[in-house]
Amino acid sequence: TAWALQVIDTRGYTYAEVTAGGVALPYLDALGFIIRAADIPGTGATLAGYRTHTFSREPQTTIPTRAGDIPARLYKPEGRFRRTLLLMPGVHRDGIDESRLVGLAEDLAATGYNVLTVAAPDLQKFKITPAVTDVIEDAIRWTSEQPPFRTDGKIGVVGISFTGGLSIVAAGRESIRDRVAFVMSFGGHGDLSRAMHYLTSGEVLGNLDEAKRSSAVAGADHVGVHPPHDYGLAVVLLNLADRVVPADQVAALSRGIDGFLLASSLAVTDPAKSVPVFEAMKKYQETLPEPSRTYMQYVNDRAVDKLGPILLPVADALKDYPGMPALSPERAEPPSAPIFLLHGVDDSVIPSIETVLLAEHLKGKARVDGLLSGLITHAEVNRTASTTEVWRLASFWRKIMRQ
Repeated sequence: TAWALQVIDTRGYTYAEVTAGGVALPYLDALGFIIRAADIPGTGATLAGYRTHTFSREPQTTIPTRAGDIPARLYKPEGRFRRTLLLMPGVHRDGIDESRLVGLAEDLAATGYNVLTVAAPDLQKFKITPAVTDVIEDAIRWTSEQPPFRTDGKIGVVGISFTGGLSIVAAGRESIRDRVAFVMSFGGHGDLSRAMHYLTSGEVLGNLDEAKRSSAVAGADHVGVHPPHDYGLAVVLLNLADRVVPADQVAALSRGIDGFLLASSLAVTDPAKSVPVFEAMKKYQETLPEPSRTYMQYVNDRAVDKLGPILLPVADALKDYPGMPALSPERAEPPSAPIFLLHGVDDSVIPSIETVLLAEHLKGKARVDGLLSGLITHAEVNRTASTTEVWRLASFWRKIMRQ
């Protein structure tokens, strides 16, 4: 029996009008997930509840990796689940307790996925290293071997921010490539050295006009360039500290940058708590010797225009770093599983052209589907909803849910 469902929220936007037989429910599941993730009120929230699964948040556990046992947490729907997803945050000290990651895990569990969240130790220290890719590989292998997590012997992999690109690299490795149902990069990169060039210069290494004509990414015609975010540049300085200050200053400068990044995270989740941390870092900079004091001042002042040119030649030199193939999906063997690339159009941490260039690189080498969305900033669904954007994002997620 065919039927039509029209969903209108309190602002009067029409979110979906679908004709259903065996087709509507998958669309409704995807649409409900987007409505929950974007926190859309009114009738939209009622729709999201229509197919919502009850789930439990299990106590923290650990999984074995070559970096040692690392924390993990399972979000488990009641009854039968679609598939197990391995969900990993980007560079953030809170790891699996990061509030936005928790929210996404809960939204996915409410959609019927068994969700295991895992955080690489180096990323919790704001370090982007080949060891992170190894940890992701180990986590995929271990998760796929656990009977409670298995459906068809494969799991889905979702990486956020820098973990997105690293997840694609890991999923292409021989030891696990047949255990991955799909891999999704949410706001990720294609080439790490190219992304670092952007963060230090504001320039994108790629032809924007050609990128806008990409056939591999929906919404690519909206791709653009925005000034880089000071948070991302501070992460770059932390990773390059040993290359720009004397060895005996690295640890002290790193502590200061870490404090700034903590305050920046708090500014999003608890603004009142961020103020004293920012102030403490300004006082801390005065205790540092030169040149660390000046670099820390640039970080505290969010002086991208001053810090960027200092780091640019150092970042550009990394293109020949031997470990770069472990950090850049464009330099690694692609997965045999479908690859999904999702990016916010106006992302200023990892520019959206990274997704477009990666999708173009993968054409003919892998199954790839991409979307640039105006509903997303950097790896977070938090923009004001419009009919077109919500429906496009829901359609994209429906493709993932079919895997």
